[in-house]
Amino acid sequence: MIEIFLQTLPFFALIGLGYGAGRSGFFTPEATAYLTKFVFYFALSAMLFKFSANLSLNEIFDWPFVLAYLWGTMFIYLIATGVALLRKRGIEEAAIEAQCAVIGNVGFLGIPMLVLLLGEKAIGPVMLVLAVDLIVFGSLIVILITGSRDGRMSLGVLRTVGVGLLKNPMIVSISLGLIVSSIGLPVPKPANEFLSLLGAAATPGALFAIGASLATKSAERIIVAGWLSFAKLVLHPAAVAFAALVMFPVDAYAAGVMIAAAALPVAGNVYILAQHYGVAPSRVSASILISTAFSVITVSAVIAAVT
Repeated sequence: MIEIFLQTLPFFALIGLGYGAGRSGFFTPEATAYLTKFVFYFALSAMLFKFSANLSLNEIFDWPFVLAYLWGTMFIYLIATGVALLRKRGIEEAAIEAQCAVIGNVGFLGIPMLVLLLGEKAIGPVMLVLAVDLIVFGSLIVILITGSRDGRMSLGVLRTVGVGLLKNPMIVSISLGLIVSSIGLPVPKPANEFLSLLGAAATPGALFAIGASLATKSAERIIVAGWLSFAKLVLHPAAVAFAALVMFPVDAYAAGVMIAAAALPVAGNVYILAQHYGVAPSRVSASILISTAFSVITVSAVIAAVT
C-alpha cells in the first residue's frame, strides 16, 4: 500500500501544484480554460490516437468486460438516482447526481496514471472504460435532462447526442486510431514522433489543469457531496469488482484495470454538463473537490489491492 501510495503521489502532487497556482491567482480561470482546451483537443487526443493506432479492435473490445463494467456502473447509477428521488429531487438533479456517482476522471487522470502504474497492457481496458462512459452514460444524461424538459423523447434529442459524440475529440481520436490500425496503414516515423511529443504533454498538462480547475470549486452541500464521493470512490469500484470477478468471466488483469478505473474521482466534465444545463453545479463542484482530495488514499488502496 505504501509503495503504491508513493507511486501515485507524484500524480496528485501535480494536481496540488495546479491547485496552488489557481488559488494564488497566478493561474487565472481563463488560463485554466485554455490549458484544459489544449490538453483535451490536442495533447490527450494525440496520446489516444497513438495508443489506438497500435492496437486492433480485437485487442480492445471484449464483451464480458463491457457487460461487467456496464452492470456494475448501472447498478450504482440506479442507486444514486433512487437516493436523489427519495430526497424529492427531480429527474434532472437525479441524473446529475447519478453521473457524479459513476463517471470518473478516466481521460485526464486515469489514462496517464493507470498505464504508468499497471503497464502498457492497461491501455486497451482503460480506453474501453472511457468509451463506455462517453457513449453510454454521456448520452444517457443528455437524454434524461433534455427528455425531462421536453416531456418526451424526440429526434432532436437523439441528434444532439449523436452530434455531441462526433464532436468529442477523445471518441474521434480513438476511432481514427482503430481505423488506421485495422487497415494496416503504417504511421510514418516523423508523424509518430510528433504524436509522441505532443502526447507527452497530456499527463502533466491534464493533472495541472485538474488542480487549477479545483481552485475555483467550492465545498457547498457537504452532506450530499460526501455521499456522492463515497458512491464514486467506494461503491462504484466495489460493484464493478463484484461484476467482473463474480458475475462475468473477465480476465484477471483486465478486471483489475477496470476496478482501478472505477475508483477514480468524479470527472470534471460532469461539472461542465451541470453548468451547461443549470442543474446543481455547486453540488457537482463539491463532489469533484471532495472525491479528488480523498482519492489520494482510496485510489492508492484500490490499485494496491488489484496488483
